[in-house]
Amino acid sequence: MASTVTSLAMFIVPLIVSTVIIYIIVKLFGETEGIITAFLAALIGTIIYIIVYYLLGIGWIAAIIAGIVWLLALQFLYKIGWLKSLAIAVVIWIATIIVGWFLPTLTGPL
Repeated sequence: MASTVTSLAMFIVPLIVSTVIIYIIVKLFGETEGIITAFLAALIGTIIYIIVYYLLGIGWIAAIIAGIVWLLALQFLYKIGWLKSLAIAVVIWIATIIVGWFLPTLTGPL
């Protein structure tokens, strides 16, 4: 039971943090979608990375493929182009790294 609660917390807490980061960053880029879209972007991103890492293992190729698929998800969710989705993703990844310095126990793709 304790391991289930721990596993659930290790999934939910980073998902919430990722949602907030995505929401703030896309607002800085002028997007009008709400927190639900940011939550979907975080959830879809997590699922994409889990599937790709499961199929290809951990490594640069898996990260690049998962990143490209996540860019497609951002494009679909926010109705934006490649360059804007790439810029948003880069800023999200930088923000996630910075937040990771302060919350080092949180792990995951976002």
